[in-house]
Amino acid sequence: MPEYKRPKSLMPMATGYCPGCMHALATRLVADVIDELNQKDNAINVVSVGCSALNLYSWAGDVIGSAHGRAPAVATGIKRSMPDRLVFTYQGDGDLAAIGLAEIMSAANRGENFTVVFANNQTYGMTGGQMAPTTLIGQRTTTTRFGRDAATTGYPLQMCELISVLKAPVFVARYALNSPKGVMDAKKGIKKAFQMQLEGKGFTFVELLTNCPTNWGMSPLDTLEYMNTNTIPYFKPGIYKDEEADA
Repeated sequence: MPEYKRPKSLMPMATGYCPGCMHALATRLVADVIDELNQKDNAINVVSVGCSALNLYSWAGDVIGSAHGRAPAVATGIKRSMPDRLVFTYQGDGDLAAIGLAEIMSAANRGENFTVVFANNQTYGMTGGQMAPTTLIGQRTTTTRFGRDAATTGYPLQMCELISVLKAPVFVARYALNSPKGVMDAKKGIKKAFQMQLEGKGFTFVELLTNCPTNWGMSPLDTLEYMNTNTIPYFKPGIYKDEEADA
């Protein structure tokens, strides 16, 4: 088996994420792909407020922080100003699907030529585990102590399904990181999204189903099974739109 080595796109330090948190795995996958594409010195990582902001410390290449939910707007400006750069946002669900919902939908609808990596763990992780737009029905959070109730808070937003019906996006996919196959599929999806961007094909969106052992109140191992029985049946992994395959 090949020896694992830290991606050059990451600093030689701990990520800062909680033990068992898949944000660390998601970040490593992005870094691995950027290394494989030889884009370390060309990539620009745009992060917003939330757990994703820890990339400000661990990312070895260019990284820019933005206001809460505004990463797509910042990425739009960067990519339009420097079209040869590989530009991507790395965002969580509270950031992207709540505070930044208008931002992400507008950027996708315009077909901006950058990539979004969306880590969906169904909670506001950094601010104390409140209900997020993606929190599942019945899931307990600090603001839904008896479980989310659709009658009062609506249903969890399915971002891949929403974005894929827009005309402009060229690649929209969702992957679950709780299995080796899911991890390998996710890496392929991230690479495809980046390659399509580098070829100037348009807006690409990759959703990664992740966990939050701390705010879910579970061991890291138990979160894997919770994802199988609860997360994945609602947020179904798959490729929702691929203009290359449909051509």
